[in-house]
Amino acid sequence: MKFGSVAITRAAGLIAAHTLRADDVIVRKGQPIQGDDARRLAEAGLDSVVAVTLETGDVGEDEAAARLAARVAGSGLSTGPAFTGRCNLQAEVAGILMIDRPVVDAVNAVDEAITLATLPPFRPVSPGEMVATVKIIPYAVSGSALDRACGIATPAPLTVMPYRRFRVGVVSTLLSGLKEATVAKTLRNLERRLGPTGAGIASDLRVSHEAGAVATAIREAIDRDGCDLVVVFGASAIADRRDVIPAGIEAAGGEVEHFGMPVDPGNLLLVGRRGEVPVIGAPGCARSPAENGFDWVLHRLLAGLAVSRADIVGLGVGGLLMEIVSRPQPRSGRQGPSEESMSEDA
Repeated sequence: MKFGSVAITRAAGLIAAHTLRADDVIVRKGQPIQGDDARRLAEAGLDSVVAVTLETGDVGEDEAAARLAARVAGSGLSTGPAFTGRCNLQAEVAGILMIDRPVVDAVNAVDEAITLATLPPFRPVSPGEMVATVKIIPYAVSGSALDRACGIATPAPLTVMPYRRFRVGVVSTLLSGLKEATVAKTLRNLERRLGPTGAGIASDLRVSHEAGAVATAIREAIDRDGCDLVVVFGASAIADRRDVIPAGIEAAGGEVEHFGMPVDPGNLLLVGRRGEVPVIGAPGCARSPAENGFDWVLHRLLAGLAVSRADIVGLGVGGLLMEIVSRPQPRSGRQGPSEESMSEDA
């Protein structure tokens, strides 16, 4: 691609590098300069223009963007029409955005003319939501560079993993200091979280804060009510692997896979399972509608993704989230305990 000033008498058929205006003639940036427009621009006193000349093997910006976008879009994604060197990718289904970061980085390293930008990996997305965009920086790119980028992007590095778990069991443990209004608010906030995923609360069990009662409720949610994910909200936050909720998971025939996570709020989250059914010991901050570490794990599990210890310990970078004002012990400063202190622990 050649870029530079050319005489207006030689500009017909070239691409305008900048918008041209003279009298009633307007040629938009990036558009071909028509012969009649070039003549009228010359008549208006324009001697030269900055224009782009495509060379052999060059691919125009829109065609290049469309070709690369089609390669990077995997299952669950569609591409829109290319315009001004840009082609957007949208989610076709509700789910979790999966990204092969090394491939995206390699695509962006091919040539400075080629860029691919995405949402963060594991982001929950809804149908129609834009998740990525391919932008060709100049007005054309060499065919060889485009071919390299397309080759790197095979197989596609972007996919949406659709939600697969839809029957959620909720076990709420109770103590004398926990208000019924707090439990009700917790369920409403969980329903809001589940709404975009298509999942719903299929079992609502409330039991005493004892390991045996928790075990019985977990078994009922799975064996009797057919739940494929169970969330346990403790009246008191989990403090140790030997505490009530992890002990209840084990007594139900399950296992604790990991306790604690480097996400704040969300530190006191526990992940376990009984058979093939994941069980989350929710941190107190999960009672709040604000984003916290519980959201990150919940959505992955709803999409049928495994959440291993390695996955959890890798969440520390970016894991410091917005402060929840109602927390009894905020990160900075101190204040006295609130009425809901046992439900707002991390």
